[in-house]
Order: sequence, then C-alpha cells, then structure tokens
Amino acid sequence: MSVPSAKSFHWQTLAPLPVGRVYCTPVESGGQLYLIGGCDEDGTPMSSCEVYSPEANQWTTLPPMPTPRAGVAVAALGKQILVIGGVGVHQNPLSTVEMYNVEEGKWEQKSSLSEAAMGVSVTVKDCRVYAVGGMGSDMYPQANLQQYDIMKDIWLSLPPMPTPRYAASTFLRGSKIHVFGGRQAKNPVTAFEVYDIEAKTWTRFPSIPGRRAFSSCVMTEKSFFSLGGLKQARGYKMPKFVRTVDVFDIEQGGWMKTERRLNMKKRRADFVAAYLRGRVIVAGGLGDQPAVLGSVEALHPAKNRWERLPPMPTARCTCSSIVFKNRLLVIGGVSHVLSNAVEALCLADS
Repeated sequence: MSVPSAKSFHWQTLAPLPVGRVYCTPVESGGQLYLIGGCDEDGTPMSSCEVYSPEANQWTTLPPMPTPRAGVAVAALGKQILVIGGVGVHQNPLSTVEMYNVEEGKWEQKSSLSEAAMGVSVTVKDCRVYAVGGMGSDMYPQANLQQYDIMKDIWLSLPPMPTPRYAASTFLRGSKIHVFGGRQAKNPVTAFEVYDIEAKTWTRFPSIPGRRAFSSCVMTEKSFFSLGGLKQARGYKMPKFVRTVDVFDIEQGGWMKTERRLNMKKRRADFVAAYLRGRVIVAGGLGDQPAVLGSVEALHPAKNRWERLPPMPTARCTCSSIVFKNRLLVIGGVSHVLSNAVEALCLADS
C-alpha cells in the first residue's frame, strides 16, 4: 500500500467551538459530527451538545443533555446516540445513560449502568454496546463488562475483565474486544486483555512492555501501537516524558523487539494519536519544554521512521479527536487557557 508523503499533509482551521472546553466526546452519526458535554474553564461539567456540518463549516447548538457531564462514553446506534456515565457537576462518577434521537432532536432517559462510573470504555458490535471498566464512586477501578440491549433497554452483566481499570483504550477486531492500558488511581496499567464476544471469555495477552501514564494507543491493520507517555521514576525522581514506541504484532501475537529509530522524534504525553491513510499520527501534548506542544509526526510504515508534519496551528494538550471524513479533527483542549480551536489534518486529495 502506498502511503501519502509527509509533504502532502496540511492543516485546515475549521469553525471554532461556541465555548472552549476539555473532556468533550466527539462521535460520528449519519455523516455528521456530534460533540457531547465537556468541562468549561471553571472545571464545571457542561450539558452542551453541538453538531458540525462540514459543508457549511459551522457548529449548530442542539438541545442540551438532561444531565451535565464530562468525559462521557458515547456510542452511535443508527440515528441514535447513547451517552454513558461520566463525571457530574459534583465531580462524582455517574451511572446515568441518556439517548439523543438525531431525527427527533430529543433526549430520552435510558436504563442506568449497574454502578456509577467515569472513564468507561465503549465498543459497538452489531448494534450492541459493550461498556468496560470505569472508576466508581468509591474511587476504585472497576472490572465490569456490560452489554446494552437497545430493544429491551437493559444492561446485561458479562464476565468481568481480569484487571480492573478505567480510561482504557479499546479496539474491536472481528468479534474480539482488545483492551489496553488504562489507570488504577494514579497508577498506569500495562495489562492487555481480549474479550471474545462469541465465546464470552477473556484471554490475557503479554502486557505492554513499558509502564507509562498519559500514553496513547492506536490500531492499524496488522499492529497495535503504544506510544509515548510519562514514565514513572523510582524513588524520589521526577517522572519523565518519553519517545517510546511499543508495537504488538497481531499475527505473531507478541510485542516486537523495536529499534531505537522507531521512537518518536519528540518526547510527549497527553497527546492526540490516530491512524490516518496508512500512517500513525501523533500531535500536540506535553513535553519537556514548559509550553504545550504543537509539533506533529507521522510514522512511515516501510521506513519505520517518524517524519515531521506541519505543526498544529494551535499548540495544545488534553484535546478531543476523531478521524472524520478522512481527516483528523483535533477539538478543544488546553493551550495557555481552554481552547475552542477545531483544526483538521488533511491530505491534498481530501
């Protein structure tokens, strides 16, 4: 497969958000981009929801969510958007589940999760929603795996995950849900576990080689990538930002021994990572310098080397992101203050 050259990438500045925010959740439904909730500059969870029209390059405000919250898990089910858990206005995890009907423009209360949870990870397979992990009201990580039946409006409990955690990265491949990393309190988790939807069983895979917080995971056709992050130091030393890249070979079923040249050019954590047109992309985040990062890199799969791309127009960290219509959209986040920037990494032919 031919991959686009580094020179063919460029950034487009799109219509800004009505309000700068962080911890909002983007989701695509019917060729439109929806943005759900988030936190304002005071750290207060919001009920705001907008839809972005690429043709008009504008955000339209939708009816507000009945329950203001941030860091929600979201699943698109046909013309409906299911919004799960998150953090409420009292900074507490929520069990609340609400559904937005795109055609009717209305919100509806749905059956709650079995327990309040923030940092839930969601996967959709055959119109079934699988919600895994989370952090409960007691501040302990959860091992829950629940399946939502949209016809009956009920949550079914499935076999729990071997390692309790929240804010994990989940990827669906065939009929298997791959769960990477996440956190237990302030500690990063290295466990990599796979749930077989058909067999209803969990399998432990070799753990991520490095223990790093605020790293990112990306799935390609043949591999899983664990990228960068903040490495916890032993003793009284400060944690340090790293350039580390670990690669799991799906066919071989193990983590590859990687060369140093596969490391990213910049040390970074809390950054955007995505797979776009055959290339793993990383953008922004925090690094060794005191300011947020605007730098962007793309991995060339044949050369196994990172190449510099044009920097983001607005340097920032803690962004929301989504690959939408063959473009990587970077939304909101933190620059020196909360940002309302929306910028798209595009290719010349898109």
